[in-house]
Amino acid sequence: MFNRNRFLRRVAAIASISLVAGCTLLSDGDPDSQGPIVVGTTSAPSTLDPAGAWDGSWELYRNIFQTLLAYPNGATTPQPDAAESCSFTDSTSRTYRCRLRPGLTFADGDPLTAEAVRHSIDRIRTIDAPGGPAGLLGSLDRVRANGDREIVFHLNQPDATFPFVLATPAMSIVDPDDYPANSLRKDTTVHGSGPYRLQSYEEGGKAVLVRNDKYQGFAKRQNDAVTIRYFKDSAGMVKALRDKQIDVTYRGLAADDILALQEHDSEDLQLVDGAGTDISYLVFNPKDPWARQPAVRKAIAQIVDRGAIAHKVYKDTVDPLYSMVPKGLTGHATPFFDDYGEPSVAKARAILSDAGVTRPVPLTLWYTTDRYGSETALMFRELKRQLDGSGLFSITLRSRPWKSYVVGYQNGEYPVFGRGWFPDFPDADNFIAPFVGEHNALGTPYPAKEITGRLLPHARAESDRAQTVKDVEAAQRIMVDDARLIPLWQGRQFLAASVDISGGEQALDPSTIMMMWMLHRKTSW
Repeated sequence: MFNRNRFLRRVAAIASISLVAGCTLLSDGDPDSQGPIVVGTTSAPSTLDPAGAWDGSWELYRNIFQTLLAYPNGATTPQPDAAESCSFTDSTSRTYRCRLRPGLTFADGDPLTAEAVRHSIDRIRTIDAPGGPAGLLGSLDRVRANGDREIVFHLNQPDATFPFVLATPAMSIVDPDDYPANSLRKDTTVHGSGPYRLQSYEEGGKAVLVRNDKYQGFAKRQNDAVTIRYFKDSAGMVKALRDKQIDVTYRGLAADDILALQEHDSEDLQLVDGAGTDISYLVFNPKDPWARQPAVRKAIAQIVDRGAIAHKVYKDTVDPLYSMVPKGLTGHATPFFDDYGEPSVAKARAILSDAGVTRPVPLTLWYTTDRYGSETALMFRELKRQLDGSGLFSITLRSRPWKSYVVGYQNGEYPVFGRGWFPDFPDADNFIAPFVGEHNALGTPYPAKEITGRLLPHARAESDRAQTVKDVEAAQRIMVDDARLIPLWQGRQFLAASVDISGGEQALDPSTIMMMWMLHRKTSW
């Protein structure tokens, strides 16, 4: 039987060893003489235009674009990056003003001005791309540029989370000369002002990042070049790590590979286990004749065995989750466990019977094959086993690659589908607001007027985020009663790297996006 405590102790030991080694090694050569640091991930960008992506594309954006605010190493609240300073200028958190650093330019030498910032923000809303980040700007009324260096955001309601929104890679600053105001840029050339410039890009293959000598910001680069390689699955990525074709793995390590790395490779590779707030959940389509019925959704919530998924599929490298707000964030609760307790077929049968459903419910569950890791297919097979085994459901499984999968759920094609969520920013608001409203990140309308009209606005008016607990808990209660979304598990961040790489422990920001500039080679033992 898998010994979870033994596993965590040994991973912690490996992480501690690598931390100590990284702090005590002395450099006596040029790390960059060995070529760029190569990072592997299974999370490839869906588009290179920030106005078009509310997904893992942000991992690339963070390193080649700038935002007004971001997270220096160790920070948990946004700090100025392209901006010299930012602050609310009124007592109601409705006017937010930023002043840019002097002399900013894009990597190609074009000036980065307040007008470029205004253009970058406004085009997100104007384009309003399917799957894009326009939903993050719901509290923004208008934005204006005052001269070359001052930008002012006028909000339509108090919103203490707005600085967190500005720190997301969705708000990357782009050059107005290269990015149309009314449409997404289609080519594979990027003009940003971040720590790196994108030298070349091969869709589904690799992104070559080299030092941007014109960068002005807080990042202290520990390397001059990084190549990001995109893999279809964990197995291929780990093989490349073992074969020394890559130096670091980022997202997408499968549970079996994590265990194998931990058990057998401590002398050759380092494995770092970091806290994570990414979640996995099911979404129910309100237009489907079965999925729109509350009794069907609640019966599924009553049957799903999260512990079995975490243990059998993910080998205890994830934790069962009983709320859309994960552990570690202010306002986290366990309402799904409070309401449903342990999985029970008898209780699920009673829920359906009371609603007049007396025959097995036919449902098709959809998942993506190349976004959330190699275990996704196994998890959906386990869900099918649990639901079919109850005798109350007849489940069909279907899948698609991410790009066509997104189009499908945006068009309302799936009765039930799986999604994952990596936080835009570390606040409970970001695990509620993106999923509710007529236009949300899921492509399925979820009005939830009590949440959108009262609870979220009230919580956003509170600058002391610890005072938002009652509103957050009330929103979670509504989401449990509706059961439109069913949380499954909360993940952790695992990074595997060759022993000559340092910085992995410090490379993840509070949204678990990798800051590639923190990675560097050890050059002396």
